[in-house]
Amino acid sequence: MLPTSILPILAALLLPIRAEVSCPPVFGSHMVLQQDRPIPVWGKAAAGEKVTVKFGSATLTVHAGNDGAWQVKLPALAASETPRSLVISGTNELRFDDVLVGEVWLCSGQSNMEKPLGERKGQRPTDNAEEEIRKANHPLIRVFQMPRGGRAQENDLTMRWHPCTSEVVNEVSFSAAAYFFGREVQAKLDVPVGLIHSSVGGTRIELWTPPEAYQGIAGLEEIAKAAAEDRKLGDVRIGGLYHPMIKPLAPYSLRGFLWYQGESNLMADDGLIYTEKMRALISGWRAAWQRPDAPFYYVQLAPHTYSARKLPKPYSTEALPLFWEAQTKALSIPDTGMAVITDTVVQLGDIHPTNKKDVGERLARIALARTYDMKEVVDSGPIFKEMRIQGDKVALKFEHAKGLRTRDREQPGEFTMAGEDRVFHPAEAMIRCGNVLVRSKEVSKPVAIRFAWNERANPNLVNAAGLPARSFRTDDWPVDIHRPADP
Repeated sequence: MLPTSILPILAALLLPIRAEVSCPPVFGSHMVLQQDRPIPVWGKAAAGEKVTVKFGSATLTVHAGNDGAWQVKLPALAASETPRSLVISGTNELRFDDVLVGEVWLCSGQSNMEKPLGERKGQRPTDNAEEEIRKANHPLIRVFQMPRGGRAQENDLTMRWHPCTSEVVNEVSFSAAAYFFGREVQAKLDVPVGLIHSSVGGTRIELWTPPEAYQGIAGLEEIAKAAAEDRKLGDVRIGGLYHPMIKPLAPYSLRGFLWYQGESNLMADDGLIYTEKMRALISGWRAAWQRPDAPFYYVQLAPHTYSARKLPKPYSTEALPLFWEAQTKALSIPDTGMAVITDTVVQLGDIHPTNKKDVGERLARIALARTYDMKEVVDSGPIFKEMRIQGDKVALKFEHAKGLRTRDREQPGEFTMAGEDRVFHPAEAMIRCGNVLVRSKEVSKPVAIRFAWNERANPNLVNAAGLPARSFRTDDWPVDIHRPADP
């Protein structure tokens, strides 16, 4: 027979274990909920526990499953600047105050998305950093900074929603590109905007992609196999950042995704295969949010002298243009858009260009025109459509070319021409009747044209909105992206 002193202890152990109702950190005071879409609210509780969720006039009740997981979906709501409280109750109560309803975007990538408005060790500050930080007080913009690795440090401001202020964007080193995007969208739509930022510098796209997303994609069989076996491919763990920094955010209701990444994959010798890696990332994220049509807008890499970098395989000046082509080909994926920034770089040797205002605002143009159907917004520079050979000249026709001009009032630059020998020579160009006429003294019988086909490209051809023409080539000849190693 057990001693009577042990019985109370045993009785306590046999009582049902009570677990407090909890939500992921992406829920919190000052957050923005996505308008016009059902709003998932989810978390953990004791198995079978009754959980009640209240927001505005909506009250929903659910019982946690055997694993303690629970989820409800609030009905779609109109945008609102009126602060309200989201209350979640079970054996305990969670209360999130100052909650607004508007537009929510997830912003991710590597160091150029991560680059803040102000100082970052080893980088130059963003253009006009002090002034931009001073003006960064926008109560209807709310920011959520995901820390590296998905774990906040004690007493820091990450993994919490904040009204956008000078102090907050500076303290959490919030993404400059994301901030400028949100500022423009909020100003044009006049609704609350929530920005979730989750980036890590120097990272490859494979780290951000759900491992299962590679299955069935041609050309990525080796990655798919490594992902299925949960092993590294080289020094990369497939999904190594997706799991701690993206997956915990799903399925938080949002409008779409912004992406600025690729430098690390270019230097890893990806070339055109990067298109398929983007396909995996985009489909994987959309599947995680159960949003097959979620907008995915991204930034084409900026000009940079990759050929001057000391890499295992030295690059030619054509490595970056070929990567631009891979990024352009990803536009075949539905509901995508690409911001071109070839005209924004001052120091070609700096892989972190300081002009992030144009980056964010060009992403905003794409969202305003395509997602928010603002017909008056021009979201693209001139895009090559077709060529006509006219003797020793070539006439080029462009789309999105209303008001075709040059930003410096000089003749259009960055054109090269080749004949049947496939040797490209500098070419002269002029604008005639809305088209571009190109010729080269070195080529009497032109066959192909390339534009801005160099890592140092700084094209001056723009449309009336001042947006730059996208790089292109009319040929499909092999491109040698490597050069002999230095002696």
